[in-house]
Amino acid sequence: MDTGGRRGAGTGTAPTLEDVARAAGVSRATVSRVVNGVRNVDPGIQEAVRRAVAETGYVPNRAARSLVTRRSGAIALVVSGAGTDAATDADVDADGAPGVLQDPFFGRVVGAVVRALRPHGVYPVLMFADSARDRAQVVSYLGEGGADGALLVTTSGDDPLPGMLAAAGLPAVLFARPAAAAPTLDRVDLRHRDGGALAARHLLERGRRRLVAIGGPRAVAASRERIAGFEEAAGSDLGAVTEADFTVDGGDRAMRRLLAGRPDLDGVFAANDLMAQGACLVLREHGRRVPEDVSVVGFDDSSAATAGRPRLTTVRQPVEDMAAEMVRLLLDRLTGDGPPEPTEVLFNPSLVIRESS
Repeated sequence: MDTGGRRGAGTGTAPTLEDVARAAGVSRATVSRVVNGVRNVDPGIQEAVRRAVAETGYVPNRAARSLVTRRSGAIALVVSGAGTDAATDADVDADGAPGVLQDPFFGRVVGAVVRALRPHGVYPVLMFADSARDRAQVVSYLGEGGADGALLVTTSGDDPLPGMLAAAGLPAVLFARPAAAAPTLDRVDLRHRDGGALAARHLLERGRRRLVAIGGPRAVAASRERIAGFEEAAGSDLGAVTEADFTVDGGDRAMRRLLAGRPDLDGVFAANDLMAQGACLVLREHGRRVPEDVSVVGFDDSSAATAGRPRLTTVRQPVEDMAAEMVRLLLDRLTGDGPPEPTEVLFNPSLVIRESS
């Protein structure tokens, strides 16, 4: 029996597929096809059914629907490699979530995924995979039908989870290209090297000739690409590169090392906005004005870029568009509408100029 979460106006019973069919002027079977996401239905009929659903207040019985479609109606959003196999208090915030979620980048990803899934009546299940046991649980959860597929955001260059999902034949789309081969998975990424080059050219155009750079962990491919692009474009004007951990404190420590080694520096590139924010704090502490004495450029265009003063010039990563593309690729895989071969979609970065340069 079809049941809904709302009662029909004045009827005392929940709206059914038959009610929707009568309101739309189509058959019950057609309504079922639209509700269950079958794509080869005329767009005009689909719109008529959707209007009838809204008018009647019909809500599909998700349990019955899953029996028909063999789908859960859920997608796992997996953040992998955020902590360590031997978790410590530093890896987890007060709510029990990995501390990596303190990075505003991940908030943008989660929000964009939720918005992209909502029109399809699909719900995200947030999962963390910070240990071998966690990774095994993700594979098991997906294999047992807990979710229909996975959107995977990994923070580790040698993360084994993409390969595990590929080996298990589970539908998944990756945010960024992993170092470990996962040839059967679709992926979405940014042209990070181009972003690093944008930052270097901007600093050179501002007349800066004593440049330094703060990269993230070398195990992260995106960080390596950003720094490589910066190095290529900066050329002989690049004096030093150091590594940090994508946090404000990491940027603070890195900036202190760079000032000690290159006290005459006049341009700083940091491979994310949090590290750039930390660098600005240290420069101010040492009496260096930003941007009068030193220009600073970050990366991501996250909320951290506008949280401090001066607001950061930064290389924008279109995270919202990238996350929406991940959703599209995965839903196409689940409905059989995707291309036969794995797809890689690359987005272009852009420079957002603010007060720090």
